[in-house]
Amino acid sequence: MPGHGHSHAHHHGPAEPVSARLRRIIAVVLVPFAVAVLTGLVVLWPGGTPEGKEGQSGVGYDREMFSARVTAVEEVDCEDVNAAGGQPGPSGGAADAPPREGGTCLKATVEVTEGEDAGHTFPEIVTPDATRRLAAGQEVVVAHAPQAPRELQYSVVDVRRTVPLVVLAAAFALAVVVVGRLRGLLALVGLAASFAVLTLFILPAILQGSDPLAVAVVGGSAIMLATLYLCHGVNARTSVAVLGTLVSLLLIGVLGSAFIGWAELTGNTDDQTGLVHTLYPDIEIRGLLLAGVLIGSLGVLDDVTVTQTSAVWELRRADPRAGWRRLYGAAMRIGRDHIASVVNTLVLAYAGASLPLLLLFSVAESDMGTVAGSEVVAEEIVRTLIGSIGLVASVPVTTALAALVAVADRGDGRDRARGRRGRRRARR
Repeated sequence: MPGHGHSHAHHHGPAEPVSARLRRIIAVVLVPFAVAVLTGLVVLWPGGTPEGKEGQSGVGYDREMFSARVTAVEEVDCEDVNAAGGQPGPSGGAADAPPREGGTCLKATVEVTEGEDAGHTFPEIVTPDATRRLAAGQEVVVAHAPQAPRELQYSVVDVRRTVPLVVLAAAFALAVVVVGRLRGLLALVGLAASFAVLTLFILPAILQGSDPLAVAVVGGSAIMLATLYLCHGVNARTSVAVLGTLVSLLLIGVLGSAFIGWAELTGNTDDQTGLVHTLYPDIEIRGLLLAGVLIGSLGVLDDVTVTQTSAVWELRRADPRAGWRRLYGAAMRIGRDHIASVVNTLVLAYAGASLPLLLLFSVAESDMGTVAGSEVVAEEIVRTLIGSIGLVASVPVTTALAALVAVADRGDGRDRARGRRGRRRARR
């Protein structure tokens, strides 16, 4: 392992020697855990394609999605559209509402560019109050409802954003590799592994009716093992970060299960969750909420545990004579700064994601207690606080483990060095 540890260590010197005794202790804990994760993947791995209610499939119910292109756009009178029984366009959520009376509407001609009906064109009406506009040459996504009359089978549901997203992803990857070099490249590989576990295991397994909590625990653990060891190397330092992350995830799972049940949160608080429950009634929505809390906390937990472990190792390198208490105290001073910034980051991230909801409640004539006690807000409060408790707990837990391992490993290294010097003297 020395070469591998050197490649991914957080410093540029040689990797610290890891004693055989320490490797055995870490292996006793992590090998059974890795075997359990692998077993969970095999047992819970989804087979076949998930199926919802008969006649419904995915986001578009019984509609398939195809690429299309806007070929022309012209202004028309909305009253003429009403008189002709025109087809409503993408009005930001009112897809089945008739065009409004009066004003100027846009009539777009849309050409389907893939599927059996490639080349087929149809009109799409955009009302004045629509949140999205269409322009000639624009790439869009259309939904196909084969059971509808021919002239109403296709409708625009979204714009196609492939090009800007690919350009942004390429810029992100380039920045990570240029600055992070080999470490950055491995981080991208770890990101791809996380995405693969999420799309190939976690989502299909939940859709097929497996317990969302069990799927999240197994899938999240697989992501943790893959990304941490890929990015930081197979060494004692990374193993300590894995242990710290695992303990914190268990705490989040226990607290989440207890408080989600105590607060009587159903998890069914938005249109997306309601749609999932409609299409797949066997999915346990409350378990889905807890699974989301676990997976959402995992990324920040990895950052905290790796940083604290690295801090302990660098402090040990700076002062090889420092004992466990001194290492722990110094690293905890770093950890307290980390706690303050990370908790604030987590709260602001949830607040930013829920900003439209907060705006609605800010204009409601209700007191703060009533607003906070509503399920839709209480769910975000519980999610944020449970994740924050797990993050706060990960700092002392990981720091203590790292200090113990660093001190134990240092002692074994001195013993081996003395043994080598003694053998050299004996040969002389």
